[in-house]
Amino acid sequence: MGCFEQLIDEIDSYSFSGWDFSYIAGTGRMQETPMKWNYFSRIRPYLYTAERLLDIGTGGGERLSRFAPLPAETYATEGYKPNVEIAKRILVPLGVTVVEVDGDDGPPYNSNLPFADSYFDIVIDRHEAYCPQEIHRILKDGAHFITQQVGSLSISNLIQLLDDRDLEIPDWNLKHAENELLQNSFEIAGSAEDIGFIRFYDVGALGIYVKAFPWVFPQFTAKRYEKQLRYIHERIERDGYIDIVYHLFFIDTVKKKA
Repeated sequence: MGCFEQLIDEIDSYSFSGWDFSYIAGTGRMQETPMKWNYFSRIRPYLYTAERLLDIGTGGGERLSRFAPLPAETYATEGYKPNVEIAKRILVPLGVTVVEVDGDDGPPYNSNLPFADSYFDIVIDRHEAYCPQEIHRILKDGAHFITQQVGSLSISNLIQLLDDRDLEIPDWNLKHAENELLQNSFEIAGSAEDIGFIRFYDVGALGIYVKAFPWVFPQFTAKRYEKQLRYIHERIERDGYIDIVYHLFFIDTVKKKA
């Protein structure tokens, strides 16, 4: 394991882009515990017959690209400007139309998507905020909206480790999301919820992971957080790893027929 100073330098010199953790996950420096479901396995069967697919909040397009071959008409939206060009570079060669949408300042998010009514056979969403009414508008009757969401308990212990601030944990969990969708003329075809952890084996990997969340840690640099990172480094030196809470839930819904 590299010394603390080298790991700190690695964090600040690493340029994170898209939503690609392969630099730290591919070497095993970061490992997620398995969940009760697999996002790809749950969605793949629907894509065999779908003609029009929308992926909301595609990030850098890395996840969507792994579903290739994709339906004849596949669209992806992204509201975070640094990711748009990355997504185009990855997805356009696969025949995907990448649509830049305005990043909303507050909820409801993704409430004005540039698509016609009843247009899509399936809409998927991995970790992106959504507006149930807008999803309902753009889906065909009987079509599926499938989403995996990050629950409000995720990284709560990481926030306390780095910022030591009082947490106001919102009510974002499976029950809340299901009730919201049911109230907007969806039926629940399947769902699951799980709380696990992401394990980090060195503080460099953890710091690179933190850089993926600028809306949570807008002022983050390793130099600015050196004291907190040194504490984490010493814990890892003692225990061999540190675990960060990871709360996910999955919902497969169907738009009720009019």
